[in-house]
Amino acid sequence: MDDKTLQSLKAVFIANPTPDLAKIIALQLAERGEFGELENYLCHLTTTIAGEDGEQLGEAALKAGAYAIALQFLSAEEPNHVLLIIRCKLELGELEAAQALYKKLLQTNPQCESAELNRRLKLSAEKEPVKLRVIEKAEPTESFELLQFKRPTTNFSDVVGLEDVKKQIHKKIILPFQKPSLFQRFKKKVGGGILLYGPPGCGKTLLARATAGECKANFFNIEISDVLDMYIGESEQKLHAIFEKARNETPSVIFFDELEALAGKREHTRNSSQANTVSQFLTELDGFAQNNEGVLILGSTNVPWSLDSAFLRPGRFDRMFFVPPPDKVARKSILEHHMKDRPNAGDIQFDAIANKTSGYSGADLANLVEMAADEAIDSTIASGEETAISMQHFVAALADSRSSTTEWLTTARNYARYANDGGRYDDVLEFINKHGK
Repeated sequence: MDDKTLQSLKAVFIANPTPDLAKIIALQLAERGEFGELENYLCHLTTTIAGEDGEQLGEAALKAGAYAIALQFLSAEEPNHVLLIIRCKLELGELEAAQALYKKLLQTNPQCESAELNRRLKLSAEKEPVKLRVIEKAEPTESFELLQFKRPTTNFSDVVGLEDVKKQIHKKIILPFQKPSLFQRFKKKVGGGILLYGPPGCGKTLLARATAGECKANFFNIEISDVLDMYIGESEQKLHAIFEKARNETPSVIFFDELEALAGKREHTRNSSQANTVSQFLTELDGFAQNNEGVLILGSTNVPWSLDSAFLRPGRFDRMFFVPPPDKVARKSILEHHMKDRPNAGDIQFDAIANKTSGYSGADLANLVEMAADEAIDSTIASGEETAISMQHFVAALADSRSSTTEWLTTARNYARYANDGGRYDDVLEFINKHGK
C-alpha cells in the first residue's frame, strides 16, 4: 500500500472510525515500522485477533510500549503469541506470571527457549543434557500416490444458484476441455490456474468438484496436511510429486483448499522453509521446465489479500471468481434440500424464510435447519408426542441465528475500496452495492 492510499484510509477513519478500518491501518503501520501513532488505532480494536494478524499487532503494540493493549491481540494457545505475552508481562512487572507461562511453554515447545528470557526471568541456564533419538524416515516419493487424494466429482446441476459464476467457468474453463482442438488452433492452452474466493461456507469446494465433473477430468483434492512436512525440503518434494503425477493423468484437476497456507506472502513467513514451499509452488505452476497442458489448478481461499502477489500474475492464478452468498432463489432451494426426509408440518414458508436470510451462507442455512430441528425435538420431549418441524420452529431459530458472512464482507469492502489493484475485487464491490451490505 502506498503513502497516498494510507493517508486516504486515515482520513476515512477520522470520519468513520470502524474496527475493521483501524485493523487495516494498524497492520500497515506495523509493517512499515511506524509505531508512533499506532496506539491511536489499536485502542479501537477490542476483540482478540487470531493468527498472524494478531501476532503482528501484538508485536507492534509491544514495540510501541502499549503493553496492556498488546495482550488483547495475543492468544495463550499459540507458541509465538506466548513469547510476546511473556515479554509484555515482564514490562508490566508481572514476573511470576511470566515465569509460569515460560516454563509451561518450554514443556511442549523446547525450541522456544531464549537465553535472554532465561536471564530476564532469573531462571537457571543449567539443564540436564538433552537425549537425542534417531528417527528413521522413509522417502515420501516412494510411497506417494496421487490416487489417495482422488475424490468423486459432481456437476453444475448439484450447485444451487451462482449462475453468473457457473457461466464464466463454463466459458473460460470447461469449453477448452471440451473442445481442445479449437483452442489449440488459436494457441490457447487447456488448463491453467483458477482462484475461487469469497466468504466461508458459500460452496467453493462444491463448485470445484462440479467444475471437474463438467470437464470430465480426474479430481484430486489436496489438503494442507498432505503437503506440509516437518522435515526441511519434504514439502517441496511432495508438491513436485503431486504436480508430476497429475501431469501423467491428464485431464486432471488439482484442488487446493485454504490456499493461503501454501501461497501466503513470503515477506510474512517466519522461516525460510515456508518461503521455499511458496517458491516451489510458483515453479510448478509455470516453471520453464514444466508442461501443465491438460492440468487445471483450482485454489480456494477466504483471504485473497493474504496471497503472495506472484501467484496472481498472468500464467498462474490469473482468473479469479468471486463466490458470493446465495441469492433468494438459491437460499430457498438450499433450505428445501436440507429439509428433505425430515418431519415436516407442511406450513413452512420457504419464500418468507429466504427473504429474511439475506447474506446467509449455505452453511448458515444448513445450521438454521438444524436449529429448527432442535426446536422441534424440544417440543417433542416436552409434550411426549412427536412434533414435526413447523414454521413456528423456524421463527424461533431465526431469532437466534445470524449471518456469518457480514464480517467477511465488511473486511472485503475495505480492501475492494482502498486496495483494489487492477480492479481485482470489482465483483465484491458490485455485490455489496447491489445488496446494500
